[in-house]
Amino acid sequence: MLLQTKVFMALGKKISFVNLGVNMEYILPVTAGVLGILLGSGIIFLIFLRKEKIAKEESQLRADDVIEKAKKNAQEIKYKARKEAKEVTKEEMSKLESEVNKRKQEIQSQEKIIAKKEISLEQKIENHEKDLSAFKEKELEVGNLKKSVLEEIDSYKKNQQKLADKLSEVSGMTKDEAKVHLLNTMRDEVKIDFAKELRRLEEETKEQAEEKSKRIIGISIQRFAGEHVAERTISSVELPSDDVKGRLIGREGRNIRAFEQICGVDLIIDDTPEVVVISSFNVVRREVARQTILKLIADGRIHPAKIEEFHDKSKLEMEKQLRDLGEKAQMEIGVHGIHPEILKLVGALNWRTSYTQNQYKHALEAAFICGAMASEMGLNVKQARRAALLHDIGKVLDASAEGSHAVIGADFAKKYGESPDIVHAIRAHHDDEKPESLLAHLVAASDALSGARPGARKAMMESYVSRLSDIEEIVNSFKGVSRSYAISGGREVRVFVENDQISDEETVMLSRDIAKKIEEEMSYPGTIKITVTRETKSVGIAK
Repeated sequence: MLLQTKVFMALGKKISFVNLGVNMEYILPVTAGVLGILLGSGIIFLIFLRKEKIAKEESQLRADDVIEKAKKNAQEIKYKARKEAKEVTKEEMSKLESEVNKRKQEIQSQEKIIAKKEISLEQKIENHEKDLSAFKEKELEVGNLKKSVLEEIDSYKKNQQKLADKLSEVSGMTKDEAKVHLLNTMRDEVKIDFAKELRRLEEETKEQAEEKSKRIIGISIQRFAGEHVAERTISSVELPSDDVKGRLIGREGRNIRAFEQICGVDLIIDDTPEVVVISSFNVVRREVARQTILKLIADGRIHPAKIEEFHDKSKLEMEKQLRDLGEKAQMEIGVHGIHPEILKLVGALNWRTSYTQNQYKHALEAAFICGAMASEMGLNVKQARRAALLHDIGKVLDASAEGSHAVIGADFAKKYGESPDIVHAIRAHHDDEKPESLLAHLVAASDALSGARPGARKAMMESYVSRLSDIEEIVNSFKGVSRSYAISGGREVRVFVENDQISDEETVMLSRDIAKKIEEEMSYPGTIKITVTRETKSVGIAK
């Protein structure tokens, strides 16, 4: 457009020149040139417009292609996202379903266990009620029988007079003689019948005695177990000051909660000055906790991280100590090849007591005694020592195991490769299984001998003195006893009687009566020997 404007202006000027009288021979060539320029410019302009249109069309096509590709990519991305979302959702749903199924199975298993326990408890209750009912029936039967016997005796007494009169008339006996004869005859018959009936009742009563005795023992344990449990399940730790108690508790109880969780014990902090109490049935775990507290006090830094660090350290030290004690015991009795896990239990016996007797020392004593008896009988000495050393390992096993310590210990020994003879000896040393070998009898005997050794097992001083006093009181209650002395820790009683009240023959019956009364009124380990002495003094004077 600019070019066209310039051409028109030039033409205007030329025309004005014409009007001004300029020569026309110059105008035609100029006009032709101008027209050529105008035509070329127009063509060029048209070409430019065409190219611009083509460029716009190509740009539009490229833009459409880009948009189409973007749409396709968007669709693909959307499809992949949906697919991945479905897969993730499916996987999560599968995990949730498996977790739900697992929880359902756990709940079902727990419900089955609870149901079994409920059924077992109901059966025990039912059996107990049946036994109680049967016992009451037997008691009623005995009462009725006693009443019947008394009635029969009265009937015999009523009839004996009639029979005596008839016998007197028939045989020519006097009335008194016939009565005595008949009375003796009837007395013998009644004694025989009563003895038979009494034997029958005794046999029937023995069948129910075990259940009744278990119930009585259970009641006794419930009454007196508290003191024993407290004595055997706690350890005391002395503190340098009461300030340490607050540090052990920590802010809002953080330290004490961490300690109980890590060590698996109960930490009791009360008003007792400079003392804390550790409570647990597991003696090894209790000792590890005690060592942990001592390390914490020595270090001075008490927080959960240090508690865990010192507990791990104390646990490793304890395991090493258990192995060392087990290996020491193995070397002392001269055996080898005992599994390390069993040796750890032997070492753990060092922290277990029974009637104040250290069970580690008890195991060694029993091993040497059993070996000596086996040597005298020509049996395998090492095998006997090995069985006696391991007979009480069940006492330090986990309380969750079922059965007596003999059964638990036997199962553990069997698990770690001990021979069937040794396993049987361990299981049978408390009659949980009938002893069927000489080794089993020797282990039971060595266990009893080690426990019965004077001074091996000690009771509380109060109970010890009370037992001696009770024995002397029982003996002094008999007529004719002048004085008595309980000696040898209550295992023997010396009785002195008045010679003018008790004869030599009566001393025999007196010793038996005293022994019977002590058996009825007291409980004690082992036996008590009663020695009755009657002394006659004669004084002569020589002049």
